Amino acid sequence: MEVRIAVQHTSRELVLESAQTGKEITEAVQAALSSDDGLLVLADERGRTVIVPADRLAFVDLGEESVRKVGFGSR
Repeated sequence: MEVRIAVQHTSRELVLESAQTGKEITEAVQAALSSDDGLLVLADERGRTVIVPADRLAFVDLGEESVRKVGFGSR
C-alpha cells in the first residue's frame, strides 16, 4: 500500500510502500495522535523506518490496497 505523509512547514511529502493494511496504518496514526510521545512510526517494504512527530502531521493519504499488476496482459 502506498502511504503519503505531509508534514507541516515542509514542501515535500514522504512517500513509502508499506506491507501494512489501511486499517493498521489508520490505527497507528490514531495511536500516535493520542499518545504521550506523539510519534508516528511506520516501516516500508524495504525495511526502512519513518518516524514523524504526530503534532506536525498535515495529512496521511492511503493508496489502494490491491496488488499492482505488471505486464501487457494484466487486467
